[in-house]
Amino acid sequence: MSEGLYLKQVQIGPMANYVYLIGDMETREVMVVDPAWDVGAILDVIDTDGMKLTGALVTHFHPDHIGGNLFGHTIEGVPELLAKRPVKIHMHKEEAPYVKTTLGLESSDFVSVDGETTAEVGCIPIRMIHTPGHTPGSLCFLVDGNLVSGDTLFIGSCGRVDLPGSNPSDLYESLTTKLKKLPDDTVLYPGHNYSPEHTSTIGHEKRSNPFMRFESVGDFLQMMGYPS
Repeated sequence: MSEGLYLKQVQIGPMANYVYLIGDMETREVMVVDPAWDVGAILDVIDTDGMKLTGALVTHFHPDHIGGNLFGHTIEGVPELLAKRPVKIHMHKEEAPYVKTTLGLESSDFVSVDGETTAEVGCIPIRMIHTPGHTPGSLCFLVDGNLVSGDTLFIGSCGRVDLPGSNPSDLYESLTTKLKKLPDDTVLYPGHNYSPEHTSTIGHEKRSNPFMRFESVGDFLQMMGYPS
């Protein structure tokens, strides 16, 4: 990790979510990834570290990552963040209509991403990688050899594909044609704490994660419980 990069992993909420802060130590600017559960606590970390929030990045639209209603419970998230710090929310265009409708936000609140592009926090580029499968517009964020993977790739596992909008064939392609081709020393930062370890590497996952080792989509679908 370069000396200028600020990257912090914060576990928050009853579903063991990870919220990430990605910033530039020189300019003191920071973006938050998947702000949910306790917006005040997230902003306290940013303020305590002397950083300035300039934007938010969304991996996908599920309420445990952006806020909203889940099983009858209301989760803090993007609306509460915008009420305290009015910044732009970066997400894939496939996610934006759902987020806009369910969270009651305006189009002006969003920066919609189509395909792959780069955002900048301070002078640090963040590459946005479209990895559909868990949801149609799932994004991973690559910065200075570190991959924030949301629910696309976990340590030893991968995201569910039995939810509305999921597609197991798309997830297979995202894992094998995009993430598997990243350098082995790329550090993996997943969207949930589902493992004794907090981080991994793409090389380790290629060797040990069964969902990264399939050579055909048919075998992958069988593992997921779908007919190939």
